[in-house]
Amino acid sequence: MIIIIAEFFVVILKVLWAFVSAGAKWIVRPKEKSVAGQVCVITGAGSGLGRLFAKEFARRRAILVLWDINCQSNEETAEMVRQIYRELDPPVTKDGPVGGVEEVPPFQPQVYTYVCDVGKRECVYSTAEKVRREVGEVDILINNAGVVSGHHLLECPDELIERTMVVNCHAHFWTTKAFLPKMLELNHGHIVTVASSLGLFSTAGVEDYCASKFGAIGFHESLSHELKALEKDGINMTLVCPYFVDTGMFKGCRIRKEIEPFLPPLKPEFCVKQAMRAILTDQPMICTPRIVYMVSLMKSILPFEAIVCMYRFLGADKCMYPFLAQRKEAMNNNEAKNGI
Repeated sequence: MIIIIAEFFVVILKVLWAFVSAGAKWIVRPKEKSVAGQVCVITGAGSGLGRLFAKEFARRRAILVLWDINCQSNEETAEMVRQIYRELDPPVTKDGPVGGVEEVPPFQPQVYTYVCDVGKRECVYSTAEKVRREVGEVDILINNAGVVSGHHLLECPDELIERTMVVNCHAHFWTTKAFLPKMLELNHGHIVTVASSLGLFSTAGVEDYCASKFGAIGFHESLSHELKALEKDGINMTLVCPYFVDTGMFKGCRIRKEIEPFLPPLKPEFCVKQAMRAILTDQPMICTPRIVYMVSLMKSILPFEAIVCMYRFLGADKCMYPFLAQRKEAMNNNEAKNGI
């Protein structure tokens, strides 16, 4: 009994120290680690946040491995990355063998592109094998790829529901299973889950998307605990939960117009910069903006009816309805064109 009481007080001290350490990081910004020369896989790199992550890691001289289902957009991202590499290390000149001057290209990190549908397990595993063979072992994995169906539950085809769950959630299992074994062997690596505030609290009309993001967060948290249980402190995990990001994915989504100026959609560049700061300082979780932390806490302690009242006040209860209406109209227009 005495041992249990002693251990309990030790736990209390460790919890208090965790609060002190977290508070200190708000005052003294932790030093960012270097990722130069490290192999970084980014899924969904062809557009949106994935493209911006690629550019940020390129500025830090990481070796980029870009995955996307769209070959053309993925190559466009790769060209942007190459341009960043060229700007970082312009060619230098030196005296030639016969008194002339010759241009010597500096060492530059490489960028590799792979067409991969993360919604297909076999494709993920085969592409991961190609990466290991052609590039090397992976140091950083950014699980970023995501889709949204844009339908009310009863209007959403089963195939789209399955697609949303597979890409937004199941794919994280497969990419992690592909690259985690070597990370465990070396006790080195970093896995980033790009989730959403809709994985912490939900809203109406996007049941499949919310479920997939809740699942991704559950997977991330469970894996984080497993790594701690294995005492693999060299492998870091970062969970990214942004509010609505202005990438066009939820175009038309609106909260109450009087509230919107205080809580506008996030600029993608700001979202990624905040996420990069968290990744490079080994921060376990980043919610953007910070009010998302408060909303998540309130959801845990307030009665459900109180949450409903708050949603209605903010206009968050039906914020997805304009987006869903636009998607439905666009689909009807496409069907009409195809009919013609």
